[in-house]
Amino acid sequence: MDEYGRIEKAMAYMVDNAASQPSLAEVAAHVYWSPAHFQRVFRRYAGISPKRFLQALTLERAKRLMASTDSLLQAAHAVGLSGGSRLYDHFVSLDAVTPGEHKQQGDGLTIRYGVHSTPFGAALAATTERGICRLGFIGANGMGEQLAGLTATWPKSQLIHQPEATRYVVEALFDGAFGDARALSLHVAGTNFQVALWRALLAIPAGELVSYGQLARALGKPGASRAVGSAVGANPVALWIPCHRVIQQSGALGGYRWGVARKQMVQAWESSQQSAKEGSPGLGQLSLT
Repeated sequence: MDEYGRIEKAMAYMVDNAASQPSLAEVAAHVYWSPAHFQRVFRRYAGISPKRFLQALTLERAKRLMASTDSLLQAAHAVGLSGGSRLYDHFVSLDAVTPGEHKQQGDGLTIRYGVHSTPFGAALAATTERGICRLGFIGANGMGEQLAGLTATWPKSQLIHQPEATRYVVEALFDGAFGDARALSLHVAGTNFQVALWRALLAIPAGELVSYGQLARALGKPGASRAVGSAVGANPVALWIPCHRVIQQSGALGGYRWGVARKQMVQAWESSQQSAKEGSPGLGQLSLT
């Protein structure tokens, strides 16, 4: 098992056992490393200590984040949902295909793809000349599902396996906290409703959460929580379009296209990154003991 795989396994173990607050030695033993080596490697790949990650898994953190979501509705309107013309002031831009391009079904389009390791599991990244068109985690059945999704969306495109051309898609995410990577573009295909919702997701600040109902209200469709859930689940670009920041009004995680445990891992990693960036008291230099 490579280092990324061990970090993923350690994160999953902490998710499953958060209530018992496992010690550094316990988590390290689960991935067959010494505590000191585990601590060092975890910090290198996750950018945070195991203790910070474990603390971010608590329900209290989720409750505190949910209490701050009133401003998210204003942020969602800023992306143009209330008639404005420009995107929210964000380093990621979203470029949706036009109806004419949709009819062409990717004819003449070249898509480069590759599989890359992340702390949350292997992921397939795919790009066009206009930006990232897919980032999806690889399941037990390999990358067939992700390639099938590309083919279904762009059936007449040319797929080229070229990992060196797509490596930046993953590397940019882990240069630091979300939001610090260089500006880039997303090239996506979806219905008007899906695209509007994905734009709204880009407005949710890193480390914060919003409910399906709040997103529905931001879109001017307060009774459409189920449709919002479907559009969230159809997100073709994991992490960059942050569907992991959407939870149920009750505070429960809700579903996730790539598994609820992975959703919790991503949320905990992201919120702990933000805490470190903001210098939250009580979290700064703690280590797992």
